[in-house]
Amino acid sequence: MAPGTQPGSVKTPARAPAGDPSAETGSFRLVLMRHGQSEWNARNLFTGWANPDLTPFGEQQAVRAGQMLADEGLLPDVAHTSLQRRAIHSAQLALATCGRDRIPLRRSWRLNGRHYGALQGRDKDEVRREYGEHQVMSWRRAYDAAPPRCAADPSLPGAAHYPQLRLEDEPRSESLRDVTARLLPYWHDAVVPDLRTGACVLIVSHGNTLRALIKYLDQIGDDQITALSVPNAIPLLYRLGSDMRPLVRGGSFLAG
Repeated sequence: MAPGTQPGSVKTPARAPAGDPSAETGSFRLVLMRHGQSEWNARNLFTGWANPDLTPFGEQQAVRAGQMLADEGLLPDVAHTSLQRRAIHSAQLALATCGRDRIPLRRSWRLNGRHYGALQGRDKDEVRREYGEHQVMSWRRAYDAAPPRCAADPSLPGAAHYPQLRLEDEPRSESLRDVTARLLPYWHDAVVPDLRTGACVLIVSHGNTLRALIKYLDQIGDDQITALSVPNAIPLLYRLGSDMRPLVRGGSFLAG
């Protein structure tokens, strides 16, 4: 079982049907999607590991994303999400819309949003006034910059929804480098095996978590990653070669 995978959540993924282009050409289909607008997105709050749900508009975005997948014939065989309801809810809505709501849905804390430390729950404009635009932009976009740390959350380690999260693994603030370090074991141990079956794999996660994965896939430099932004609920298709690297760097966003 991959690190951070929920017990009982791993099932054998669907294999590519006969004649599937991925099986014939040696390319593998990966779809990345950021969750729809959350309640804290709408309130302009740093969210991180907090667990707000989608707004009604965010729900509409997720449904629209599912329609995009259906229109493009990109019907996932297996999906991966974080343990946070805004990602789980987005995945459920998108999959139901494209008629794939019965596929395996794997969840892991390793796909959680970036932990914003002491900034979580604070208004972004207020934080800018306190620390300055340059510092806040560095915390949000730079590869190595982590926000101020927060105290440990006693509700996380050992909780039913975080059974694999040890006290020493619990983040109290994360840079994008830290997110990459916790994400990549799950990529290699859980997502890549699903891809190698020929399955169309959907990952529904969070802006910074997907930035970390895209940086790894496209081999983006540390200084260049500051320019990358991932929009809410617009599926991003990658076709990967046998080395699990993109055939075309940057992939392609689906048109609405």
